[in-house]
Amino acid sequence: MSGQTLIEKIIRAHVVEGDCVPGKEVKIRIDQTLCQDATGTMAFLELEAMGVDRVKTELSVQYIDHNTSQFGPENPNDHLYLQSVCAAKGVLYSRPGNGICHQVHLERYGVPGKTLLGSDSHTPTGGGIGMVAMGAGGLDVALAMAGKPFKLSFPRVIGIRLSGALPAWVAAKDVILQVLAILGSKGNVGTAVEYFGPGVKSLSVPERATITNMGAELGVTTSVFPSDENTRAFLVAEGRGDAWQSLTADADAVYDRVIELDLSQLVPMAACPSNPGNVRPVSEIAGLPVSQVLIGSCTNSSLKDLRMAAAVLKGRQVSPAVSLGIAPGSRQVMQMMSLDGSLGDLIGAGCRILESACGPCIGQGFSPASGTISVRTFNRNFLNRTGTKNDQCYLVSPETAVATALTGKLTDPRSLGIAYPSWAMPGQFLVDDSMVLQPAPAGDAVEIVRKETIGEPPCCTPLPDCVEGEVLLRVGDKITTDHIMPAGTYLKYRSNIPRYAQYVFECFNEEGKETFAERAGKVRDAGRIGVVVAGESFGQGSSREHAAICPMHLGVRVVLAISVERILAANLVNFGILPLLFKDASLLETISAGDSFCIENLHAQLKPGADVQARLRRGDGSEQQLSLTHALSAEDIALVLAGGRLAAN
Repeated sequence: MSGQTLIEKIIRAHVVEGDCVPGKEVKIRIDQTLCQDATGTMAFLELEAMGVDRVKTELSVQYIDHNTSQFGPENPNDHLYLQSVCAAKGVLYSRPGNGICHQVHLERYGVPGKTLLGSDSHTPTGGGIGMVAMGAGGLDVALAMAGKPFKLSFPRVIGIRLSGALPAWVAAKDVILQVLAILGSKGNVGTAVEYFGPGVKSLSVPERATITNMGAELGVTTSVFPSDENTRAFLVAEGRGDAWQSLTADADAVYDRVIELDLSQLVPMAACPSNPGNVRPVSEIAGLPVSQVLIGSCTNSSLKDLRMAAAVLKGRQVSPAVSLGIAPGSRQVMQMMSLDGSLGDLIGAGCRILESACGPCIGQGFSPASGTISVRTFNRNFLNRTGTKNDQCYLVSPETAVATALTGKLTDPRSLGIAYPSWAMPGQFLVDDSMVLQPAPAGDAVEIVRKETIGEPPCCTPLPDCVEGEVLLRVGDKITTDHIMPAGTYLKYRSNIPRYAQYVFECFNEEGKETFAERAGKVRDAGRIGVVVAGESFGQGSSREHAAICPMHLGVRVVLAISVERILAANLVNFGILPLLFKDASLLETISAGDSFCIENLHAQLKPGADVQARLRRGDGSEQQLSLTHALSAEDIALVLAGGRLAAN
């Protein structure tokens, strides 16, 4: 038997059902879970609906980091609910201001060799510390908290062999942008990425976490680094040295594909509007005028990132053309920078210090002016994600960001003529967990607070044997969950599904015409099923299950696509929406909104590995047979036909 990859080792150690063969379905034990507040409310409502008194995981944490802006009562109402339900169910509660879930979890709770499931697509950040960490919809996380195994396709593992070391002004962000340039942001479903080779030792844990974090933009299941002496040093500095263990792939591990990457040959990179996979060297696009720069998010807000920025800006001034915002990723980072003077250096240079939260990354404040360029160290630059319509957002490293802030134009940091600041991992981080609330002891009575803006968990009806519906919308490739369910200021409605559903596919609405929600509601109220048709990589981006729940509320029960991303596919099944795939991709262009769609004898047709025959009737009266396929297991089929997991239970 050939050697095993690290990913294979960890998954094998957690398998409770299934064969560890690439492409085959397995169920694994989940050790830890995390939720954030944009997804956590629904996850805990679902957990309550299951009748679970106490979580069954080794550790579960609820973070408040997404919706910390309090423009109306909705967000604080959610937080009161989450604080009380966590106390009742045995879950740690990280208060607003304690930091972004992925960074705090890495600092305080990540354990090499453990499995972590989070209701946020960037949960693979934990792979920087040697975890198999995966994003999922809230319902799947709720099931994990209930002690149920998590189902996934055993991944094919792409090995990325690192050699050399990063030159000055080239950063970990440039590594993952280069990987995105190679692998792209679509077509990687069912794979995972594992980093190995002599270059690994040159990267600190915060740098590794930046790389695994943005593995989500590849569309892979997870990304993992080995647990080595650098990992041990990080955990010792966090006061958690006893959590460390050495974990590596076998010397003769077999990867599905190996990519050679010489770190010493990399250059500063940028993801250009409006997709993280649209990557070019900064030197090729340098000189673009920039009005806003943001350094932060779960990708690039570590102590290393921000101390570098402070050192470069010390004694200098941000360009008068630029508004520069700094968002430390955790309270730990904020406190340490306040004590060593680097926070003062940033303020003195003209920086605006933002809360330790996600904020602008999800359109919660700090939107750029119309028609201007924004440069951010974030992980996504989908169109309009900044909160400004038709935005022009570039994703870069903190090094490129700070150079740009100084010059007022997109700048290759190597051209600054400034010595690159040195960095050494602190021997001891400032450890203060006082903003993490412990749950009440098991058996104690806890009143769960439910304000008027907290709704009920959604439930769906069974799919009929004869599906008669109407195509509501046809879209193209790389449609993100932000396209389906906008974030930004709309996120405050996340606990009120009927209200939030009014904004489904809002970006495709045309002025003076019925909205998608209005058209879908009419079809639903007429007793027919809504159908959405899409191209490749449908559902990129966030794990927010609202991208399934809200369309379901409007009567959407079938999605036809060339391909569907992993997390959204699972969320569709969980909420009773049937994902079907074109066998002939060219058929996509022959379908239009308003076409009638019919599947007869669905219950007999829908079998694992079997095609599904459907009929399309166009507005001109012509008809066409559609031969469709799917990737559903017998369990998935049972759930979809029942109307989703909550209905089945």
